[in-house]
Amino acid sequence: MAEEVVKVESRTVDPAEQQMLKRAQAEGIETIWDRADKMKPCPIGSEGACCRICSQGPCRVPPPKKAKPGEEQKKQAVGVCGATAETIVARNFARMVAAGSAAHTDHARGVAHLFKEVAHGRAPGYELKDAGKLRAIARDYDVPLSVGEGDDKKSRSKEEIAQDLAEKVLAEFGQQSGELVFSSKRAPKKRVELWRGLDVMPRGFDREVVEIMHRTHMGVDQDYKNIIHQCTRCAISDGWGGSMLATELQDVLFGTPVPVLGDSNLGVLKEDHVNVIIHGHEPLLPELINAASQDPEMLEYAKSKGAKGIQLAGICCSANEILMRHGIPVAANFLGQELAIITGAVDAMVVDVQCQFQALASLVKCFHTKLITTDERGRIEGETMYIPFDDHHGPEIARKVLKEAIDNFPNRRAPVIIPEQKYPCVVGFSMETIRYLLGGSIRGSYYTLNDNIIGGRVRGIGGVVGCNNVRTLHDNAHLSMVKELIKNDVVVLTTGCNAIACAKEGLLTPEAAIKYCGAGLAEVCETVGIPPVLHMGSCVDNARILLAAAACVRAGGLGNDISDLPAAGAAPEWMSEKAISIGHYFVSSGVYTIFSAAWPTTGSEILTDYLFHGLESELGGMWDFELDPVVAAQKMIAHIDKKRAALGIDKARERVLFDMAMRREMETATGGE
Repeated sequence: MAEEVVKVESRTVDPAEQQMLKRAQAEGIETIWDRADKMKPCPIGSEGACCRICSQGPCRVPPPKKAKPGEEQKKQAVGVCGATAETIVARNFARMVAAGSAAHTDHARGVAHLFKEVAHGRAPGYELKDAGKLRAIARDYDVPLSVGEGDDKKSRSKEEIAQDLAEKVLAEFGQQSGELVFSSKRAPKKRVELWRGLDVMPRGFDREVVEIMHRTHMGVDQDYKNIIHQCTRCAISDGWGGSMLATELQDVLFGTPVPVLGDSNLGVLKEDHVNVIIHGHEPLLPELINAASQDPEMLEYAKSKGAKGIQLAGICCSANEILMRHGIPVAANFLGQELAIITGAVDAMVVDVQCQFQALASLVKCFHTKLITTDERGRIEGETMYIPFDDHHGPEIARKVLKEAIDNFPNRRAPVIIPEQKYPCVVGFSMETIRYLLGGSIRGSYYTLNDNIIGGRVRGIGGVVGCNNVRTLHDNAHLSMVKELIKNDVVVLTTGCNAIACAKEGLLTPEAAIKYCGAGLAEVCETVGIPPVLHMGSCVDNARILLAAAACVRAGGLGNDISDLPAAGAAPEWMSEKAISIGHYFVSSGVYTIFSAAWPTTGSEILTDYLFHGLESELGGMWDFELDPVVAAQKMIAHIDKKRAALGIDKARERVLFDMAMRREMETATGGE
């Protein structure tokens, strides 16, 4: 139970969540903030300087205190096996990359299995919605789109194409040699050549994770640069492999997102409706729950229990998935999951994998909410109910889940208190949608964005993503960083919990450009009719940002590689191992990437210096860390300006109105998109 009343303004900047925290305090309900107050982080472990990979430790190797004048400087401590701080910290960092990559790639594995079942007609309730993207992926994997020759040539059905493609993508998980298709075919040519020259091209999804775990076993790889070398290969297999595959196959199955209007914050819940929270990261079952919630029979059943209807709302990345495809409102991001239940209005919280608090099982006992787990990989001790998802019976399972929520509606016992805060948001900016908005179906290209960057209306691109962290003021770092960027004409691409934070602040609407942006970015947003912060999806959808960066390179005028672009990435409130993998695949792709909240390698100055400076000479990208999110944003802007200067676009230039002849000549020279 909470032991003392703490000002809720010190916990979150969100008024709706402040209201729920006050209720929790008044009723003696413990939340993640209370547990964080009791559990102070280990100073040595937070620096990555604690090794526990064998039973002879744990070995702690904090940096020695600086010697006083006249005293001899003590040597850096080492582990009992002689492992240096560099080795220990590199091992811990590498294992974070491995775990984060495994989370994304295992997500992709589930999507690929469903994709195969749909292709063979064995997964009722699903279909291959985006045939155009299916054919594009098939071309990457050398899957034939037609059979026969000459007059006998016939187009293959989308099911036939998908069946062959499914076998090829599933084979990449256990692939032992060669190169992953997307990493070799979708990254810019110069980047691919760099990766090959450094021998960091990933060979197979699972192999790279397993190799990190082997290398970081006691007594194996004890050269910090060599350990980071394998980190790079593993991270690339995530960003340009598992995450990208999950994103692309989900688009084929559920449709490539296009702009859609939604709502955000706890005010989306409805007292007179059955409220079902979808929480997690895999949209396979949520897609069918959404369909079932619109079934007239289910709606009538809800009315028979006294409800006026069924209200779905999301938390975390499953929320982002169904928000950007269907406009299903998002209730909260990571730190708000307990607060949704504390409203007393949630009849069921349905979870799959990643980022669920184990404390939810205890919390629901204070209310009437049913906690329903749906994935064998993500059980929670004390869960109310386990309803496993099954590809072959999806619609039945979705209806069963909803029925449990509907049956629970009359059991509400705590007073329902729903905050009034609810904000509109425009979401669904896939890489393809941005290309279309910039040029239409005929001239769709990233050249228009490049042209505005070259002309100075848009200063550059900022990818701001990532989780929440209870050790920071909730959502403050996200919003402070994003506002500083767009104020300085940096267009922001966002995913995950940052995207939800921006939605709750009203930054995902075109109107936000007038209120928050510099004159140049505001003009572009007003002309195109887009927000200054573009919601691109969930955690795995950071791959969309990579694809957008590659498209900018192909469009021409901003260099020959991602490392040439006036762009930077950030995760201002990161907390999970997935974030480290994401950050490292952006660094490996040539992007300056800055984190706030905490940094896990400060236990070794040598390794940290290598990540913050040495990697840039090898990969063109680098890590950085800054606690103050506004200062971090200014560092991103300084990097963007450095890249603008290197491209020779840092000075204002006369704008020339191109006639059609000049444009044709330009297209011929660049080779088009």
